[in-house]
Amino acid sequence: MSELHHAKLHAGLYTLAALLLVGQATWFYLVGDYTRILLPALLSPLLITAALMRLGQPETARLSAYLVLVCGYLLVAMELPTQSSLANFWLGLPPVLTLLLLPLGPAMLLNITLTPIWLLLGESLLDLDLTLGYLSLVMLAGLAPWEILHQRALLQATDPLDEECDAIRRGALHDRLQSECERAELLNQRLAVLVIHLPQLEMAGEQFGPGARGALLRSLCDAVARSSRDHDLLGREDEADFWLVLPDTSENGALLVRQRLEESLQRTVLLDTGPVESRLTQCHLGQGESPQRFIQRLQATAQRHAES
Repeated sequence: MSELHHAKLHAGLYTLAALLLVGQATWFYLVGDYTRILLPALLSPLLITAALMRLGQPETARLSAYLVLVCGYLLVAMELPTQSSLANFWLGLPPVLTLLLLPLGPAMLLNITLTPIWLLLGESLLDLDLTLGYLSLVMLAGLAPWEILHQRALLQATDPLDEECDAIRRGALHDRLQSECERAELLNQRLAVLVIHLPQLEMAGEQFGPGARGALLRSLCDAVARSSRDHDLLGREDEADFWLVLPDTSENGALLVRQRLEESLQRTVLLDTGPVESRLTQCHLGQGESPQRFIQRLQATAQRHAES
């Protein structure tokens, strides 16, 4: 699921929560409980603000999560002392909300730190069974995000593909390139690599968000697919640096691929960043050159692209 989809989903949930608070304030008004109208009436515009912040830059997205968390804490602090029949529900809401909005480590620390506050707000509910139940909920609720993080780490360790685009990761790229170097030497074949740098990538993410960044990466991958052969390999060396490995390719063949790729990228115009800018350099495996030396030479070329 893309980051943009996550942002829209969270913003929609924040907006729904704001509408529920408006409904709660309206209910208090209709039943004549005027003393309880103020807090939900004040929290609903804050949640709308959080929804708008969630659609912004990553910094504002993090702030929106803290804003929603504060709103939830205030609501629980208001309702918990007065809801004797639903006290268990209101008591269990803060730890679950915290785990949903914050990373696992800070969420667990905050939940344990705030345990005395929530138990004291329950007044007559302060007993050993309730304390053990609350702590059990905190620990069990933390198992789900922990398992998600664990599975994600396993996937990243075994999946050769990059998270953002149709290129292989740096480690897998180096392994494949070393194998191609050994294969080229064994079969007396030529090996070429196109070093590609996208200077707009960092700017696109900072100024226009993850959508523009993703569009730029997709444009590169699509252009590479159109300009290269099926067995050529695109790998991501760094944030904005890519290597296109061209097995059994002469200098003229690599030059032809480079020209096709440059023309394809120049013809690509994106809504936010305009024409796609790129810096391309072709490198060839030297006679008797070791894979480690060839990789170092490619890295030096990518470094010059980034500095130019």
